[in-house]
Amino acid sequence: MKYFYLHGFASSPQSTKARQLRDRFRSVHLSLEIPDLNQDDFQHLTLTRQIQQVKNLLTEEPTTLIGSSFGGLTAAWIAQECSQVDRIVLLAPAFNYLNHWLPTFAPSELEKWRSGEPILIYHYATGGSLPLNYEIVSDLAQYDEDQLQKPIPTLVLHGTQDEVIPIKQSRSNAEVRSWVELIELESDHSLVNQEAQIWRAIRRFCSISPGL
Repeated sequence: MKYFYLHGFASSPQSTKARQLRDRFRSVHLSLEIPDLNQDDFQHLTLTRQIQQVKNLLTEEPTTLIGSSFGGLTAAWIAQECSQVDRIVLLAPAFNYLNHWLPTFAPSELEKWRSGEPILIYHYATGGSLPLNYEIVSDLAQYDEDQLQKPIPTLVLHGTQDEVIPIKQSRSNAEVRSWVELIELESDHSLVNQEAQIWRAIRRFCSISPGL
């Protein structure tokens, strides 16, 4: 079994969750691959680009994808398309992302962005702002999440105080998909205060023995 962690939007393989999970996997002598979804070109980031990047890394070996936020949405679509994906773990997945993200911008900002002027986004890996093209929005709009119907074992962990992606999104997703297990945590979008519980849930769901 191969394991991948897909970091969130404006994040990196050096994020807190990525490093914590990498260390947890190492503690049981397993490797966790963490690709850099920024590809040194954050400005041209799209969901389609992320999906294709990860698909190119897959082999014939059964694979578990663990994705956080936008990385979780990416994992869900890859699992829909790729037979190698055995199961997925989604941490505060960015379902219905545009409806929650776009209202955070002023109408004047959106108009400039839509007209071709890159918008500046704070990027946690750099500690500063980076330009991002509107293509990420037009690309995301093509994805209909109602089409995520492949019955692949799925574990979702979502904070009840999530201020970025409301937990109702994961609840709605799980309600109509019997193969989805939802665990609600007392946390916000970062889930950083639930690291130990997240690891226990992943280890159980993936049948990872603590004695490896």
